[in-house]
Amino acid sequence: MDYLLDTHTFVWFSADAPELSPPAKDIIEGSDRKIFVSMASFWELGIKQKLGKLKIERSLDALFDAATAYDFVVLPIDRNHVTRVTELPLFHRDPFDRMIISQAMAEGLTIITRDREFARYPVPTFWS
Repeated sequence: MDYLLDTHTFVWFSADAPELSPPAKDIIEGSDRKIFVSMASFWELGIKQKLGKLKIERSLDALFDAATAYDFVVLPIDRNHVTRVTELPLFHRDPFDRMIISQAMAEGLTIITRDREFARYPVPTFWS
């Protein structure tokens, strides 16, 4: 099974933050899985940093480098992902989260997230 990290999950993993659940960390560190980070997450991080809504020690470039260093796959946003977003019910209003949900559905990925709203969509999630 392959996984897509929600934005907070990627940030917490990159910072070795205590907010990341141990089971989620174990899955991310597992060598037999492919881990994806959405381009939407980098977009979200860049916007939130610029607006002063997010204070993290690493620059956006450093976060891209971290994803590469961890052997994560940066998942681009394609036409199918955008089309699926328009078909999702409006349970979750955050456009970045909606894109992550859409991508996971399109690519058959499980999302590692603490956000309980994701469970309202037909996409598998994990946190524990």
